Order: sequence, then C-alpha cells, then structure tokens
Amino acid sequence: MKALTAPSTLVEQVREAILAEITSGQMAAGERVIQEQIAQALGVSRQPVQQALLLLRNEGVLADAPGRGLVVAPLDAERVQHMYDLRAVLEGLACRLAAERGAARAAKLGPPLIDAGRKAVGAGSLARMVAADMKFHDAIYALSGNPLIAPTMAGHWTQTQRVMGEVLTRDEQPRDIWDQHEAILQAIVSGDADRAEALGRRHIQQAAGYMVARLAAQG
Repeated sequence: MKALTAPSTLVEQVREAILAEITSGQMAAGERVIQEQIAQALGVSRQPVQQALLLLRNEGVLADAPGRGLVVAPLDAERVQHMYDLRAVLEGLACRLAAERGAARAAKLGPPLIDAGRKAVGAGSLARMVAADMKFHDAIYALSGNPLIAPTMAGHWTQTQRVMGEVLTRDEQPRDIWDQHEAILQAIVSGDADRAEALGRRHIQQAAGYMVARLAAQG
C-alpha cells in the first residue's frame, strides 16, 4: 500500500502548481487548459496532470470546455457569497471550540503565525499572504479538536485561494486583516468562547463584503 504514496503526492504537487498559476492570474478565467503543456512545464508525465485536473474540475476551479477539454472556470460573485456565508458559521464554531479546548496551545502556536502574516503583507507577496492566511485558519481548526472541520473546509479553501488571488492581484489586502486575526487569537488564548466565535464570524463576513464587492466591480 505504501507504493501509492509517491504518485498521490505527485498528483497533489501538480494540483497545487496549477492552482497557483490560476490564483496568481497566470491562467485567466476562460483560458483553455492543455495537459501536454502543463506536463512539459512541470517535467512530469500526463497521468498525474490528468488526475490533478480532474480534482480541480471536481472542486469547481476548472470547467468543461465546448467540445472537449477544460477551461479555467469564471468566479461567480453570488456563489462566492454563498461560500463565505457557510465559512462564517464553520469558522465561528472552530474559534469557539479552540477557545474551549486549545487555549494553552494557542498561546504558543499563535504568535509566530501572526508574525508571519504581517511579514507577508509587508513583503507584498501574494503567495505568502495566501499561505499565511491558510496556516492561521488551519491552526484554529486543529485547536478546535473537531476532526471534521478541516476536511469540510478544504474544498472551500480552494475557492477562497482563487478569490484572494483574483482580488489581491488588482487590489490591496485589507490593512486590518492581521489585526482581526490577532484579536481572534487573543480571545482564544483567554478562553473566551463567545467572543472568539463572534470575532471569527465577523472576520469572515467582513472578508466576504470586501471580496464580493471587488469581484462584482471587476465584472
């Protein structure tokens, strides 16, 4: 069974590479995805590329092209709003549970994540900003002690990466996003479950307002 580990890892690496190209705007909405070109660029065979493309199609990042093949799916502002509505509830729950179950661990794990996020914003690196944001939220999911939250959120994070990339390549990240993260962390560390949940929900709702408004403005 261990022999399957390497191909699985390679497929995930290919998926991440393609998603990074889409998130950064190197592959635009409506652009046709060509397996052979991707395989050649990444130095891999077509098989892991085909599997990675299927994963991204199932996640809604890619869509069937007229005739045959795949294209980068457009982002729909209304669908993005629905996604953030769901995220707000799950993030709030994760923050509440983290405050109830992981306050001590949060005090040790949290500050380096906040510091990394602020440095990413200062560097102006889209890839670092997205990665730092994901790591912060992943840490809260782990601290919640509920093993279902992270896998439930995984599919939404794929689309969230796309939204962040689409907006932040044209606009600035909200200046107070890491202030919000730090406030959430402080509530978790203090064990204030009510405040942690409220701040977690508000954080996602404010992000939704910012991201959806800019997506709509971009057409």
